[in-house]
Amino acid sequence: MSTIDVTNEILKDFSSSRKEPSWMTDLRVDAFGKINTIEMPKPDKTKLDKWVFDVHHKDIKSDVYASTDALPEAVKNLLDMDNVENLIVQHNNTPALVKVEQSLIDQGVIIKDIETALIENADLVKQYYMTEAVKVDEHRLTALHAAMMNGGLFVYVPRNVIVENPIQYVVLHDDADVNIINHLVIVADQSAEVTYVENYLSTVETKDAQLNIISEVIAKDNAKITYGAVDFLNKGFTGHVIRRGMVAKDATIDWALGLMNDGDTINDNTTYLNGDNAKSDLKIVVVGRGEQKLNFTTQIIQYGKASEGHILKHGVMKDSASSIFNGIGHIKHGGTKADAQQESRVLMLSEKARGDANPILLIDEDDVTAGHAASVGRVDPMQLFYLMSRGISKQEAERLVIHGFLAPVVTELPIEAVKRQLTDVIEEKVMGKL
Repeated sequence: MSTIDVTNEILKDFSSSRKEPSWMTDLRVDAFGKINTIEMPKPDKTKLDKWVFDVHHKDIKSDVYASTDALPEAVKNLLDMDNVENLIVQHNNTPALVKVEQSLIDQGVIIKDIETALIENADLVKQYYMTEAVKVDEHRLTALHAAMMNGGLFVYVPRNVIVENPIQYVVLHDDADVNIINHLVIVADQSAEVTYVENYLSTVETKDAQLNIISEVIAKDNAKITYGAVDFLNKGFTGHVIRRGMVAKDATIDWALGLMNDGDTINDNTTYLNGDNAKSDLKIVVVGRGEQKLNFTTQIIQYGKASEGHILKHGVMKDSASSIFNGIGHIKHGGTKADAQQESRVLMLSEKARGDANPILLIDEDDVTAGHAASVGRVDPMQLFYLMSRGISKQEAERLVIHGFLAPVVTELPIEAVKRQLTDVIEEKVMGKL
């Protein structure tokens, strides 16, 4: 991190302008004081000394939208316009549209942009904001995030409430000067259920912008959270993304993530299975192109008895892109009858592309089930031969193989428009067309 043009006074003024509670102002100032006293993260096999983490304070206001009909076409394409019920749109750093079913509001469900939630639900936000899932002082980039957070979402689903229609959160980036430092908190109380899908998309090019996202996802006893995402921001963003899950007894967090950003990115997805019979199924697809450098650490850490943690990661690298896939299944002492499984596979489409898949099992208990698989290689020539023998061109055969390779995650996304978006993004990134 070479440049920081921020002061305590700037942070205090920014917090005041957003009418934040005093505890949030104090958290920002305290985090800012720690930035130069703690180390950068140390992702495995990735040196960050040449990555650009310049930080500039920018309080940019963008247009808001009166209704879904007023949304830009790029956003409408992500929505099932006839059926969208629960929608939050963030335009650069500005909360731009909120649509929530009245029946959910009547049941006590909270779906608000983080700025509004800090005003209207300050005590509830304080209970979960960087208190357990992610800590301010984990490393320099978490402290930076805590100091300069400028967007995000807060979702709280009360006990026994089932949210039938998905919550969709769309972040539209169309201003080249914007940094995205978003914080998301999703809490499903006991026996609650919710499906959440987020989309990040760029419609302009940028340079030396910062993407710093933290998602804290908390499933209490017997709750279920399904979390889907498609990230597709331009190559001008240097990214650090944390998605962290906390799973209590008999609860489930399932993840389906299409990680398609074009910039250099570190992704840390860690889920803690803290309770007995806790479950998490994590599916990730990645496509890297150009000279991208990508590092993905996925962990499921299992404390509870009879917990289940499954990781599936498939990546495609082309041009000179390189990726590190670290998958870690860790069964802690006392986690008897736990099951930890993982699979990491990388396809390389060019001579200069690089992929490194590292499955790691850490087992501190005897009576468990665990397994892993990993592969790095080219498209199977026998698959291509079979398809081409049916009259299909080589390019089309490669396209079909790649889509089939990535399909396990695409099919898991719960909104048809988002599935289409991910399919189109894969088509653009792999085949060079949209």
